[in-house]
Amino acid sequence: MIYFDNNATTQIDSRVAEHLAQVLGQRFVNPASQHSAGRSARTAVEDARDSLLRLCKARTRGMRSDSALFTSGGTESNNLALCGLAAKRSGCIVVSAIEHPSILATAQRLEQQGREVRYLPCMSTGQIDLEPLRDWIARSESIALVSLMLANNETGVLQPVSELAALSKPAGIPVHTDAVQAFGKIPVDFEALDVQLMTLTAHKFHGPVGVGALLVRHSVLLEPMFFGGFQQASLRPGTESPALASSMAFATELAVQEQSDRSTKMMQARELLESILLSEIPDALVLGSQAPRLPHTTSLSFPGLDRQLLQLALDREGIACGTGSACASGSSQPSHVLQAMGLGKPIVQGAIRLSLSWETSEEQVLAGAERIIRVVRRLRAKH
Repeated sequence: MIYFDNNATTQIDSRVAEHLAQVLGQRFVNPASQHSAGRSARTAVEDARDSLLRLCKARTRGMRSDSALFTSGGTESNNLALCGLAAKRSGCIVVSAIEHPSILATAQRLEQQGREVRYLPCMSTGQIDLEPLRDWIARSESIALVSLMLANNETGVLQPVSELAALSKPAGIPVHTDAVQAFGKIPVDFEALDVQLMTLTAHKFHGPVGVGALLVRHSVLLEPMFFGGFQQASLRPGTESPALASSMAFATELAVQEQSDRSTKMMQARELLESILLSEIPDALVLGSQAPRLPHTTSLSFPGLDRQLLQLALDREGIACGTGSACASGSSQPSHVLQAMGLGKPIVQGAIRLSLSWETSEEQVLAGAERIIRVVRRLRAKH
């Protein structure tokens, strides 16, 4: 199997797996317990929290230090960001039209509960258009929060989060960014982005599945989603896992230390893959290629083919790829991201997502490209 579906999840780094096993071997008890064994577990959790904040360039000292809430992953962090802020602030909720389903579904739920939700449109390049927000702010519209992903999970297109934050700050509008796909592929600086909340999840940068984080600026007030415990300032109650927290922090450390080398390797692999496919399949399209993109993601369309049939055929040839967000992979609906870009139906219907990792070898790229070309030609010969 050639694994080209790293945006769904990366495979755990062997070093992180060893770290996880080592921490599990310490047999930590409940970090909330007051005895010495509990305090030892608490130390492991807090060390991981401090490390995560430091590596993400958040403030870690003084009265204005930021916080990191450990969660079960990106979906929970996104839900907590939107629902937690919305419960504390009046006004409409603004999200982009190309957000991950965990943001869009949460916004729709809030809309069903009576909150107004507005959607920032997407341009043909794959980047969000901020002009409507600029107009709403100029008219002093009441806006509770804005959420914009740092990079799109389907096209890899980078989004203007810093520009959005600069636009929103004078109006006192908090900004949340879902940095799940971007972290570990490009430099991510929480302080420099100047956002109020940021979502991460470990399994997108070769950490374990089941642990994520929501970084929260010191001045931000949230309403919890869960109740029944005092853990994490009662904002995310429940027993923390020292093993998962520590392993996420370790995966974060590796991702930050090796980010430049990883990005270079991923970019070279993606460019090689795209160049071969475009040269051998002349009508193939790389969607979002006119905008800055993550180094490892390519959204490719083969007009005239059905994306689901293509994915199944590639799977039989030993190629693992995606047709959009893994959280929506059970849906037969076409990509909301590509539709928001205004692309024609044949292009949307024929699009798949190939996402590489720093572990992807040149041999895998060459073999994968050969198989993709063979499958595309075979499917077209049948029509």
